[in-house]
Amino acid sequence: MSKRRIVVKVGSNVLTRDDGKLDITRISAIVDQTAWLLNQGHEVILVSSGAVASGRGELQVQKRLDSVAQRQLYSALGQAKLINLYYDLFREYHIHVGQVLTMKESFATRREYLNQRACMTVMLENGVVPIVNENDTVSVTELMFTDNDELSGLIASMMGADTLVILSNIDGIYDGPPKDPQSKVIRTVQPDRDLSDYIQQERSGFGRGGMITKCNIARKVAEEGIKVIIANGKRDQILIDLILHPETTLHTEFIPVTGGVSGIKKWIAHSDSFAKGILHINKNAAKALCGEAAVSLLPVGVTRIEGDFEEGDLVSIVGEDGMRVAIGRTAYDSDTARSLIGLHDQKPIVHYDYLYLE
Repeated sequence: MSKRRIVVKVGSNVLTRDDGKLDITRISAIVDQTAWLLNQGHEVILVSSGAVASGRGELQVQKRLDSVAQRQLYSALGQAKLINLYYDLFREYHIHVGQVLTMKESFATRREYLNQRACMTVMLENGVVPIVNENDTVSVTELMFTDNDELSGLIASMMGADTLVILSNIDGIYDGPPKDPQSKVIRTVQPDRDLSDYIQQERSGFGRGGMITKCNIARKVAEEGIKVIIANGKRDQILIDLILHPETTLHTEFIPVTGGVSGIKKWIAHSDSFAKGILHINKNAAKALCGEAAVSLLPVGVTRIEGDFEEGDLVSIVGEDGMRVAIGRTAYDSDTARSLIGLHDQKPIVHYDYLYLE
């Protein structure tokens, strides 16, 4: 069995009981299985929800708080309790753990992105399991992660993981309503398969995201050459069974695209919310970008520019229909780029090496 770098995301619906409080028994089971993976020689990064649930069970609030204040209070209390619980459980296996609290803003620049990657790399090199969560005490703006599914996808991409395992409270993506006995789990998803008819819109339980989020993140990560598995974290020994008995263990697997993409393109792929401007392009430029050949975006293909940005900022690239075609790192500031609109024989506004197609 080959050794792998595995990112395991454990959702709130796995780590909480029906009353919304932390499920200590389930957390202990996740730790046991993670220890087994480590013993097999795999590297594991654990992206764990549960801080808010942990804090909610710790304190009875005397006065009414709005949703932001509640989240700040409970996450501040709960994160300390949660990481201490992980520390104690992993210590029984003589395994060191380290806490990594992050925010979406911390991935906004290439420098911050690389700093976080370096931090987790040195942890893994020294046998320390990174336990990652969003810092909900300060991440209360519109730039919050959709949920930890999005965060886990970004971590898997950033760390060059072989596999991302998203543990939810159902067995995978079904071809019908999960509660319908006739529905079956879709075992494999090829890169070009459309799942829109199967995905349920509603969220469930205590998590912020739903299956649509999981599917979108899984597809994007698989396009970067990383295998993605969605499975039921409430099933006993699920992580072990996925390794030892994948054929008979219920789950949905997104087949990775061979070849993958460069490190900087991985950062760009997950940074769409940080775009500082919009480049509108004509249909010929859109056709060229979406073709089989690797091409850059030249000024001659740009028709209009929105926003103010500096050289090196991320920009969205939009076609004539208003749909985003790509996101990329601009070679010019906005004023210079505007002066070059429609001109021939100029260097690219966005070079192919810094361009990620949607």
